[in-house]
Amino acid sequence: MTEVATTTTMEAAAKATALTDKELSPEEERVLIRDIALTAEANTKEGDFFFLITQKWWQNWIDYVNQDQQPNNNNNSEGSSSLAGNSDSNGSGISKRPSGIDNSDLIPDGPAEDANSEDSVEIHDTLLEGRDYVLLPQQVWNQLYSWYGGGPALSRKVINSGLSQTEFAVEVYPLRLQLLVTPKGDRSTIRISKKETIGELHRRACEIFHLNLEQVCIWDYYGHRKHALMNDMDKTLDDANIQMDQDILVEVLNNVNDSALSGGTSCPDNGFPDKEATSALLEPSKSGLSIAGGLSANKIASRGYSAEQSQNQTLGYSSKESDNNLGNSGVITRGTFGGLTGLLNLGNTCFMNSAIQCLVHTPEFARYFREDYHQEINWQNPLGMVGELALAFGELLRKLWAPGRTPVAPRPFKAKLARFAPQFSGYNQHDSQELLAFLLDGLHEDLNRVKHKPYINSRDADGRPDEEVADEYWANHIARNDSIIVDVCQGQYKSTLVCPVCNKVSVTFDPFMYLSLPLQFTTTRSMTITIFACDGSALPSTCTVTVPKQGRCRDLIQAVSSACSLKQTEEIKLVEACAIRNHLIHRFLDDSFISLSSIKDDDHLAAYKVQKSAKSNVLIQLIHRRQEQETSDAQRWKPFGTPLVSSLSCDGAIRSGDIQTIVQTMLIPLLKEGIEHSDDSDPNTSGMATDPSDHGSGEVDNNCASTSTNKVLPKLPLQLIDEGKTCIDLSAGDEKAIDVSAASPIVVYLDWSSKLLEKYNINYLENLPEVFKYGPITKKARTEPLSLYSCLEAFLREEPLVPEDMWYCPQCKEQRQASKKLDLWRLPEVLVIHLKRFSYSRSMKHKVETFVNFPIHDFDLTNYVADKRSSRSQLYELYALTNHYGGMGSGHYTAHIKLLDENRWYNFDDSHISPINEEDVKSAAAYVLFYRRAMSDTSGSGVAVSRRARDKTSYKH
Repeated sequence: MTEVATTTTMEAAAKATALTDKELSPEEERVLIRDIALTAEANTKEGDFFFLITQKWWQNWIDYVNQDQQPNNNNNSEGSSSLAGNSDSNGSGISKRPSGIDNSDLIPDGPAEDANSEDSVEIHDTLLEGRDYVLLPQQVWNQLYSWYGGGPALSRKVINSGLSQTEFAVEVYPLRLQLLVTPKGDRSTIRISKKETIGELHRRACEIFHLNLEQVCIWDYYGHRKHALMNDMDKTLDDANIQMDQDILVEVLNNVNDSALSGGTSCPDNGFPDKEATSALLEPSKSGLSIAGGLSANKIASRGYSAEQSQNQTLGYSSKESDNNLGNSGVITRGTFGGLTGLLNLGNTCFMNSAIQCLVHTPEFARYFREDYHQEINWQNPLGMVGELALAFGELLRKLWAPGRTPVAPRPFKAKLARFAPQFSGYNQHDSQELLAFLLDGLHEDLNRVKHKPYINSRDADGRPDEEVADEYWANHIARNDSIIVDVCQGQYKSTLVCPVCNKVSVTFDPFMYLSLPLQFTTTRSMTITIFACDGSALPSTCTVTVPKQGRCRDLIQAVSSACSLKQTEEIKLVEACAIRNHLIHRFLDDSFISLSSIKDDDHLAAYKVQKSAKSNVLIQLIHRRQEQETSDAQRWKPFGTPLVSSLSCDGAIRSGDIQTIVQTMLIPLLKEGIEHSDDSDPNTSGMATDPSDHGSGEVDNNCASTSTNKVLPKLPLQLIDEGKTCIDLSAGDEKAIDVSAASPIVVYLDWSSKLLEKYNINYLENLPEVFKYGPITKKARTEPLSLYSCLEAFLREEPLVPEDMWYCPQCKEQRQASKKLDLWRLPEVLVIHLKRFSYSRSMKHKVETFVNFPIHDFDLTNYVADKRSSRSQLYELYALTNHYGGMGSGHYTAHIKLLDENRWYNFDDSHISPINEEDVKSAAAYVLFYRRAMSDTSGSGVAVSRRARDKTSYKH
């Protein structure tokens, strides 16, 4: 196994080794494990190993190392709660030091299924992260094992995952495949990573059955049908869409040149004598709560605990109602009006069930898919699923609307979903909104009435009326996209971009399928920082950035670096105002793991752009002083303003003139216009703002320097305090050698006389803005419940683009951080609203539990629609929503749905359906809301047809 070979991990390992010679206190263990974990997770890469440790032992260790902590101490700022050491103990009693690590609960008593498996020890099929085990980086496991011993070691490899293959996942459960040999009838079960190649599967199969590679060909035998000959040896099993617990047909040839013995598309008897045993392999294992991944969005945390067993704890279900029983004990749901049929949970499929029920109970879709929609299937659309997704969804919808049925097992639909959207394969928990977005887009492409999409080049607005441009954009969209999904769910919004430099305005009108609304004051925070460019290139300026509310200093430094266009040779030195006590810098915020929650909104932040640190560089801190009247007849020099920071190379001898030049350079932007030299300065000793010296910091901006080449700058009264606390006058001469150490910064005092103050604009050094300034209206608003209207207003509010999404200004011919403003222009019949409860960053994951007060009736959007031509009602009624209960990466999805025929609300909890009161619909668990336009045509298909006809006739010019 390989470890992350980084300097930081080596340092942590060396520190851990040094500490093993003495017995550590619980607090020392906790801090050391936390530091090792944070370093390891930040440097995780493909091929690294994570280790499973039983949750029981881990919790005992958590209680042990937190026994000195205050009860209910919140350590969320330290990162992942498990590694930060959050304890669930109630604070009573003293926890004993745990005995050796015991992972025996995680492994079966019998032998492993496959002795040839390279994935180490086999574990139980139904383990859940957070309930049965935790995942720890290899470095953390090594340290715990050196202290406690025990085992066995259960290692699992980190793989790339996600559509972009840039996310990480711990493959807790590699693929389990059934190898079937024909015509011999042999069989074997193996475990293999989905990132292994087809060539490796060939090699493993031949090794198990003692065959030569030239003797066999291997088929994707999903559902006991030959789907594809697996002959691309470099293709991964993941790319080949091989699923957990599926069959692989190993076909033995007569000779090397012969074709497969059963070359047809299926094998009726497959050469197996025991047909009953064979038929048992047709469906996935019922205990297949396998966790194929864990680290989503670059975070080191498995999503395995999202399995449905967690609902038994969260929602108080009895064990008999556990989803793993596949609904065998479920209640038969019979409805007079139909539509009260539940969906069996196949293992972590509540995310899918809740989204499907909301779509199925959308009246327009219910009518459309219960009629003959086959003539609208687009069989040739390269962007679609050759109609298979639409057919599978339509078949499932008809089953759910058939009266008097027991709960339906959506296995055929899930199989189709896995074939066309591998990210939803397996039995992991997923985001129901992500699935919903895929379904709406996939169904649209399968049912797109446009068989040959025309190429249309959209024209720029060029000052034309918005109404004309919007209609043109919509007509162009309809010419390429025309389906029941567009008829029902798609709207249009106006997007306005304004260049901050040339004020170029760009207006576009784009379609939307749903609105993703932010929950304000929860996941992010705005922070204002004053930036000092210490190379003399610019005046101090303020910058406001948006960072994760639960983020760390590294998030803030990265945001500031992007916002101020930091050069590759520069870095940011961050100082908190509480650290600038008495106008002196006491510490820099160098620790990237410091929680941003420690920085209060009424604090002040300063950021200095300095040359990247080198071993031979030393920081210079410039402290400002001026005379203040202390008594009636005595004055004293006292610090004032914000200190400045720069850097200086220590490669050679440092002279007083070097420091004089660097300080003069830092103050160039503050020099008042017309000031060229000091009246009392000696021209022979005055500094020139060209180059600090042969061994200067190298920070002076060439452009700035060139403008000051002929400007004689005032000689500055500087005093340096050396390591011996001796005061050295730097204005006495330029050639005086200064003895400094790179280990500590140089502290220089600038005494501002009244005459010197007249030459510089020092207002920029005083009165730094607060990190966040509240207005009286904002304060009041934050004390009120968060409404859906305020979320919509936040979505439509003008704001600057984030640095990663810079806009190319066609007039400036450069990337610009433009301001963006959205306006609703055209609303759909069914408005889907996604509440953004989940946020991700590299170091953490977060769920917003904020209660959003959303209207059930009369959701009035009249004032939010920019197009005032329409006489149609903009009132909407809620008819369905999905809920998410539990924490991030875990929990359970349900749906609340109103049967319009009955005018009654029901709770759809997988296979269990129960009526609820309307006042119980609202909760902090609401996630995706489905609204339907009020007073619309009662015929869903009629609405679709009339709208489509209106759209196609009203946009002719």
